[in-house]
Amino acid sequence: MPSLEGKVVVLTGASSGLGRAAAVQFSRKGARLVLAARRQTALEETAELCRRAGGEALVVQTDVTDEAAVRRLAEQALTLNGRIDVWVNNAGVSAFGQLEEVPFEVHRRVIETNVFGSMYGARAALPIFKSQRAGVLINVGSILSQVGQPYVPSYVISKFAVRGLTETLRSALADEPGIHVCSLLPYTIDTPHFETGANYVGFRPHALPPVQSPEKVAAALVELSEHPRRERRVPRVAGLGLALHALFPSAVEKAILHLVREWHFDFTRQEPSTGAVFSPTEGDAHSHGQRPARVGLPGMLAWAAVHFLRLLAHGETTKPRASLRPHSAH
Repeated sequence: MPSLEGKVVVLTGASSGLGRAAAVQFSRKGARLVLAARRQTALEETAELCRRAGGEALVVQTDVTDEAAVRRLAEQALTLNGRIDVWVNNAGVSAFGQLEEVPFEVHRRVIETNVFGSMYGARAALPIFKSQRAGVLINVGSILSQVGQPYVPSYVISKFAVRGLTETLRSALADEPGIHVCSLLPYTIDTPHFETGANYVGFRPHALPPVQSPEKVAAALVELSEHPRRERRVPRVAGLGLALHALFPSAVEKAILHLVREWHFDFTRQEPSTGAVFSPTEGDAHSHGQRPARVGLPGMLAWAAVHFLRLLAHGETTKPRASLRPHSAH
């Protein structure tokens, strides 16, 4: 797709975070945005930002867990010029806590939003793409689509599933050269994600380095729509971490566990909460979040390198933490 000028782009999860940042950047390219999320007021705010950036924006309040609503979203998008050029499945929620500690209905809703929402989006967009013989579908996954992380089990499960959805759609569309199905795989993004997720850990989660600005990830997303490819990681260096995991899986998994315990949560108590999993929360309609990393990237890398080398040297003889809480002793 050489130019986005005048192209119709459907973007879910557009009320805040990456979705809002991407909407603005698509608008700067001259795209015609169809913005979807659960919060009408926040969507209108995003639409105004799009107009200031030189684009057009249609707001369609949508809960992606409702397939009928997603189909209505596609129908309204078609009213702009009779086609849809790009569809971005970006809406997502998370829950912090261990698998057995988080109420199962919360896990279920995370999966319904992240996986079923992407499936409903694909089911709505692909018949249109097939009739056009062209279109770009982008599923926003995560580096956690390829490697696990503790304390966010349903989120990791959902992102692995979204990557599986992307793979199976590519296979099914192998005879459709004009239709592209892409994965965007970012690592931590500085968004309200850490404030709005359900939380059953007891402490507030923070971003983990390396933290990407939503604008940087949005730029990669826009580029992916212009020049489709199978996968795009942000940052690209995340591939080195995945390679390290492939070589030393047990040591890397233990290092990740200890790193998350040490740096992912602060010491501020937080009561159990469903966050924005079932309904949107107020006051978080921003691109950027308010939970910065508790340690800089150089400091965390130094800590991780020493810890990883110790694990390689001593293996399972390394003394485990006495508690899963972030203040526990080594």
